Amino acid sequence: MATVISVKNLKKQFKTYKREAGTFEAVKSLVLRDYRIKKALKNVSIEVKEGEILGLIGPNGAGKSTLIKILTGVLYPDSGKVMCMGFNPWEERVKYVKNIGVIFGPRKSQLWWDLPAIDTFFFVKELYEVPSKAFGKRMAHFIKILDVAEVVKRPVRDLSLGERMKCELIAALLHNPKIVFLDEPTIGVDLISKDRIREFIKKVNREQKTTFIITTHDMSDIEKLCKRVAIINHGKIVYDGLLSKIKDKYIKTKILHIKLKEKGKIPKLKGCQLEKISDYEFKIEVDLKKQKIPEVTEKLLKQLKIIDVTISNPEIDEIIKEIYRK
Repeated sequence: MATVISVKNLKKQFKTYKREAGTFEAVKSLVLRDYRIKKALKNVSIEVKEGEILGLIGPNGAGKSTLIKILTGVLYPDSGKVMCMGFNPWEERVKYVKNIGVIFGPRKSQLWWDLPAIDTFFFVKELYEVPSKAFGKRMAHFIKILDVAEVVKRPVRDLSLGERMKCELIAALLHNPKIVFLDEPTIGVDLISKDRIREFIKKVNREQKTTFIITTHDMSDIEKLCKRVAIINHGKIVYDGLLSKIKDKYIKTKILHIKLKEKGKIPKLKGCQLEKISDYEFKIEVDLKKQKIPEVTEKLLKQLKIIDVTISNPEIDEIIKEIYRK
């Protein structure tokens, strides 16, 4: 697959001013200002292939939004090189933006607040000079997939957050962009709408080979959409690879969910933390450095009458938090 995004040694810093409260401090700041340098990106390098769905994750203030804004041409870096589909995003912005779609979360909407969403769709058609036939076909297809035939006819101000985000997605994709940047696309959205939005993203990616870059704090988005993730923390990429390998590399414990046929005394085992759910059900978290799963299960089977054992990994959220701490 061809590389559509190439980022090399990207750096960006911001100067932030600070002052204490009070009239004296306010007057003092007019003459002498105290400022600090915030290094948002520190030698970031990353590549994205055509047709990928890349999950870009990290804690607040890690540099995700700064990177996305540079990739979309909103900000320019202090140094480094960025090429997206052969364009420099901030120097060739007019030509470049015709090839991308962007959603910067629910607070920065591209929909006209007092008009039906479908009016924005027709505005997008004219803005990007989309041929009428292609526009009508794509709009009808997207409306059907997201089940918003009636929703798009109501003023945006009357829509729920889930309905609005579906319309945002349609507006961002109507001109058939090659790359789409989604910043928190499911934040605050109900479970049913989340599932429909995820299925929509996967379908467009599969059918159109559209490349998606998704930033989110919802790990279920990452697990259901992305095979590859890039984790950014303190302005640096601390992991870039398959989501499955994160689990292999960072999982230090496993969870045993035990169901009993009859009551019994649960043995104390080295390296195991017990969570009792009821007299007939409990969980054990096993430290893999201190114990092996086969040995734990063998000891439990010898001392208890067990009808079911489920072995699972910790939640992906906990694994990611562990990486953030590094």
